[in-house]
Amino acid sequence: MAGLAEPSVAPLLGSLRRTLESLVEIGLGYLSLDRPSGTLSGGEAQRVKMVRHLGSSLTDTTYVFDEPTIGLHPHDVQRMNALLLRLRDKGNTVLVVEHKPETIAIADHVVDLGPGAGSAGGTVCFEGTVAGLRSAGTLTGRHLDDRAAVKERVRAPSGTLAIRGASANNLRDVDVPLGVLVVVTGVAGSGKSSLMYGSMPAGAGVVSVDQDAIRGSRRSNPATYTKLLDPVRKAFAKANGVKPALFSANSEGACPACKGAGVLYVDLAVMAGVAATCEECGGRRFEASVLEHRLGGRDISEVLAMSVEEAEGFFGAGEARTPAALAILRRLSEVGLAYLSLGQPLTTLSGGERQRLKLATHMAGRGGVYVLDEPTTGLHLADVERLLGLLDRLVDAGRSVIVVEHHQAVMAHADWIIDLGPGAGHDGGRVVFEGTPADLVAARSTLTGEHLAAYVGA
Repeated sequence: MAGLAEPSVAPLLGSLRRTLESLVEIGLGYLSLDRPSGTLSGGEAQRVKMVRHLGSSLTDTTYVFDEPTIGLHPHDVQRMNALLLRLRDKGNTVLVVEHKPETIAIADHVVDLGPGAGSAGGTVCFEGTVAGLRSAGTLTGRHLDDRAAVKERVRAPSGTLAIRGASANNLRDVDVPLGVLVVVTGVAGSGKSSLMYGSMPAGAGVVSVDQDAIRGSRRSNPATYTKLLDPVRKAFAKANGVKPALFSANSEGACPACKGAGVLYVDLAVMAGVAATCEECGGRRFEASVLEHRLGGRDISEVLAMSVEEAEGFFGAGEARTPAALAILRRLSEVGLAYLSLGQPLTTLSGGERQRLKLATHMAGRGGVYVLDEPTTGLHLADVERLLGLLDRLVDAGRSVIVVEHHQAVMAHADWIIDLGPGAGHDGGRVVFEGTPADLVAARSTLTGEHLAAYVGA
């Protein structure tokens, strides 16, 4: 475009040049213009949206970004920070929901919510500067400067998973060690997801745990998805001498007015529909006669309103003790979902919550190789350590865990790192480093190595 000189369409060419320059500046210069939008990663799609606003002449506009660093390598996070500051400096207000310390550090004003998650959250624990947050004593403030140390003793692999013929998006062949914690990393667009999700050999026993939406209706919830409701219904039926089907809002026990949905949906044709709480059941989803049956002093609607943590105590002792339900609840707690309500609609979960819910269900299976796509997405700094413990338990139980990740704490904790690059798009797809985290830090031969060394203070 820079080489074209057509006076008749000069304004159009000028606009095109500015858009293309913004795409290059935001780190998307490797994309081809005919690339289907559906093939973009979450981070790429969000940055494409940002380009639309960078060229805007609007000021006094409020922009809200929901974790803009998702899918970004530490090298790309610096670019994102510069863009956020540019939007601010044009006279706009920029609100960012974020966990990454690198992005929190550039804030003019920080609002810290807590003190916990779910029903234990929603309170403003701190407002002020980043320096004030560090000394505030809140959970975020205490963990803001957390830095993981590079793992010195790594596990020995039990074998290898050979990926051959990986040609999509410039990929090359690679051998992935089995029986250890492997982190696949590299700058955004270097081919990590293409390698792990598009090139895995068939019959390798791979369980992919991504962040895509969970199939199911708005009636689906953690209790139904994890099959927790099955032992719960049987426990209620046994305690009351009735059929288990009565304790399903999608079966015989459903409120006849709302058909077990808890709300009534009104279609207003040209306007958005309206959902109103069912007056007959009060949103509890069951008919009145079903709610007369109790287990441990609670009816089925009260049980579904419990958090995972509360339900653990309820089904772990006393009259309501149900070992099958307790086993599922413990897996949910292990993946960091202790705050979720059992009856919370799946449509309200974030991508990170959906991924951890899927992981909790797969943990009961016999999958040999787990592939996780950025499991730190949506995780608070304090939860990353718990995630690392969970990954260790999976490996120690005999599974192979492959994590596509940019978080330096996960890289430092890996047994083996596969770094793709050296750049993105046509400049990516090649293995630029394979080895232990300590070797990567010592070599500093790649962008990842440089950022990991800076993170661990080497």
